[in-house]
Amino acid sequence: MERKTTPKVNPQAMAPASLTRQRLHEDISENEQRYRDLVEHLPLCIAVLSEGKVVFINESGARMMGGQKPEDIIGLTVLDFVHEDYKEAVIKRTKQVLKGFAAPPLEEKFVRLDGKVIDVEVSSYPFTYQNKPAAQVIVKDITEQKESRVAARKSETLFTQLFHVSPMAIVMLDSDGNVEQVNPGFEKMFGYSFAELKGKGLNQFIVPDVLESEGNDLNSLISTQQVVRIETKRKRKDDSVLSVIVYGLPVHFEDKTIGIFGIYVDITEQKKIEEELKVRNIELDNFVYKVSHDLRAPLSSVLGLVNLAQMPGNNDNPAEYLNVIGVKVGQLDHFITDVLSHSKNLKLDVRIEKINFRSMIDQTFTDLNYLKGADEIIRGITIEGVPFFSDSWRVAEIFRNLISNAIKYRNFHRQDSEIIIRVSITEDEASIMFSDNGIGIEPANLDKIFNMFYRASVQSDGSGLGLYIVKNAIEKLNGQINVNSKYTEGTTFIINLPNRMPVAAE
Repeated sequence: MERKTTPKVNPQAMAPASLTRQRLHEDISENEQRYRDLVEHLPLCIAVLSEGKVVFINESGARMMGGQKPEDIIGLTVLDFVHEDYKEAVIKRTKQVLKGFAAPPLEEKFVRLDGKVIDVEVSSYPFTYQNKPAAQVIVKDITEQKESRVAARKSETLFTQLFHVSPMAIVMLDSDGNVEQVNPGFEKMFGYSFAELKGKGLNQFIVPDVLESEGNDLNSLISTQQVVRIETKRKRKDDSVLSVIVYGLPVHFEDKTIGIFGIYVDITEQKKIEEELKVRNIELDNFVYKVSHDLRAPLSSVLGLVNLAQMPGNNDNPAEYLNVIGVKVGQLDHFITDVLSHSKNLKLDVRIEKINFRSMIDQTFTDLNYLKGADEIIRGITIEGVPFFSDSWRVAEIFRNLISNAIKYRNFHRQDSEIIIRVSITEDEASIMFSDNGIGIEPANLDKIFNMFYRASVQSDGSGLGLYIVKNAIEKLNGQINVNSKYTEGTTFIINLPNRMPVAAE
């Protein structure tokens, strides 16, 4: 039997293999240490779960969960930290990971050891720990991030609601001045829809042609990061013009202007009131002057006659003085009546009631019967249509002044002085034609007859307030008046007053 010999091993021949394994072991240990260092210093929670318990967690994770060191967390179950609302979902995800499926990032809520609730984003991956299926969990604290998102959404919601519900007109332009957004207030104020304006230059729509350069200058100023406030005019889609205050506010991002907010405040009514106040102030100045003059003139005449009557040796008939005094006092009374009528028209609220035109006109003629020549006037009165409702005092004032003027300014050379009144009433309005064949009005005076204290004829001895009161009363009733006159032949007034019929109950 042949004897087998065992080969001798050369120790020097094994040295390179042992050295390689030793170096490999050292490299692995070094890489593991580097990995552990990386894991420990990551600003994330890195944990390993085995059999539902934490068997490893880095220091950042321990602090994130409310502990001082990893040992405070190790040994606890994952459900000790999961918020009640998310436990069911976490259990399902953990089962999937243990089967070898990664769980994608999911936003959850954790409850720390100190009871503080934090928002987290959790990712889970299959892992092997001590030859058993486990899960590696990566947790990112997104509490501040989520709070920032909520705050941003809240700010966006507040801005969006402010933008859309603001009664002011607001437009948002891009850096080139093209429309990016408009709010309902803008659509209502200017009559354009967002679809009509989107992506287009705004100036071509709302800036009047005469203000084109102003609109361009405004955009240039705003684009240079200046906040602009200007009082100007803008036009609506229907070409009507509005008085507005425009605020231009540039929107900055990283030291660049990326857009413009334009805010428009409609001050049309305010400007109208200001203009009316200017007119009223001028009228007030004239009023004070005229009142002082027209009140003093008759009184001075009366005082002069009294002094004359008291002079020694005066044998004049006192009755003549009394007649003159009576005329002057009558003028004074008429003037005061007109002043009070004007004041009442300005202050008195409109009071709606049914008006009997026939009775009102007849009563006016009766009241004015004291005027010289009143009994000579031929009347032609026609009234037709449905019932009419308006302010009876103001309508009576209109007729009183028109009839009074027609009597005073009749043609003394005619024997057939007449006043023609035709009233036609519909459910919408009363159309009143008032015509006389008196001395008429010269063309040069026609546009002045409604001015305060204006007397168009030397034949006038009135207050100069009559037609002014007529026009103001008609305006108070939201009506209109037009006049046509031919000098020496007569005058015609056309008046339209809205019929304020009460709405029938359903």
